[in-house]
Amino acid sequence: MSENVKINRGLKGVYFERSGVSHIDGSKGELLYRGYTIHDLAQHSSFEEVCYLLIHGELPNAGQLAEFDAALKEARALPDAIFDIIRAIKDGHPMDVLRSCVSSLAALDPASAEKGEEGFLKNGIRLTSQVPMIIAAHEAIRNGRDPVPADKTLSHAANWLWMLSGEKPSEAAARLADVDFILHAEHGANASSFAARVTVGTEANLHGAMVTALSTLAGPAHGGAAEDVMKMVTEIGTPDRAAEYVKAKRKNREAVTGFGHRVYRAEDPRARHMRDGVKKLGEEKGAPEFYQILEGVVEAMKPYARHGLNVNVDFYAGVMYQLHGIPMDLYVPIFAIGRMPGWLVQCLEQQRSNILIRPLTLYNGPDQRDYVSLKDRA
Repeated sequence: MSENVKINRGLKGVYFERSGVSHIDGSKGELLYRGYTIHDLAQHSSFEEVCYLLIHGELPNAGQLAEFDAALKEARALPDAIFDIIRAIKDGHPMDVLRSCVSSLAALDPASAEKGEEGFLKNGIRLTSQVPMIIAAHEAIRNGRDPVPADKTLSHAANWLWMLSGEKPSEAAARLADVDFILHAEHGANASSFAARVTVGTEANLHGAMVTALSTLAGPAHGGAAEDVMKMVTEIGTPDRAAEYVKAKRKNREAVTGFGHRVYRAEDPRARHMRDGVKKLGEEKGAPEFYQILEGVVEAMKPYARHGLNVNVDFYAGVMYQLHGIPMDLYVPIFAIGRMPGWLVQCLEQQRSNILIRPLTLYNGPDQRDYVSLKDRA
């Protein structure tokens, strides 16, 4: 009950561990994965390559990448019981269905109990491939369709779009989805990654940590920004109303969705890599007005950039999903697809020098007092 204890609410500014995975400089708007700038990775790498980098610490050579890619593709399978579970809970929110299925996979696969590094790696690769399958299967089943079987000739991102719609995506559309996954793959001690590490700290298995991460991501304060942006675009309606919308929001001291970030004061370095892709996808799909609305909002928000209100990565992601005809309640599950390697490597780091994560709360309740028996209480 000391008055001299400093409280860092939300653990803001508190370093709880060392990590060699991602470096974030919010004031400069920089993000590195294992020392490589997000700009180089988004422009030149594939999601599979970035997964390997995050997990193993180095970019793969051609043979290593082929072996890793083959392992991901081999893992594109789900037990029949998972499809039965999806049918039983098909009316639930996709995040609830996804979380329930990942939890069920732990019960259906004896290998999920393996807690060593090799077991975590094997289970992490399997889950990385299974999560998009679960999401796509649920979307099909809840709409009265049969799930689309995985295509092992396609990349991770292209196969996701194929399973979701049953149509082979264009090269540009698959590449944009690939970049989206790269940009979301890892981001330090964010809420879901920290929650996963807390779970691993108790010596739980990887499936348990992934269920924790999914539960945390489901909260709108963490994973819901892309959905909110699409709602904003729908509300604005046409590009010529963007400036008016921003003016009304700022006048009422209300936040403009897609601007500002808990970490970044400069522009989120991931945002630029979605911008051009969304513009091209809008033109390909015959719906350029969505991008035009976004750019109208960006222009109207320029005076507020000096206050740290810059565009973030989710500003463009929601429109990309909308252009693919993806329902809004799938936006957060898509975030989970991209974040799988980040969660895995955070769990691996926690496991290598494991310690129970047990912070303190400063008690500010009543001083010690005498117990009064039930019959004597007023």
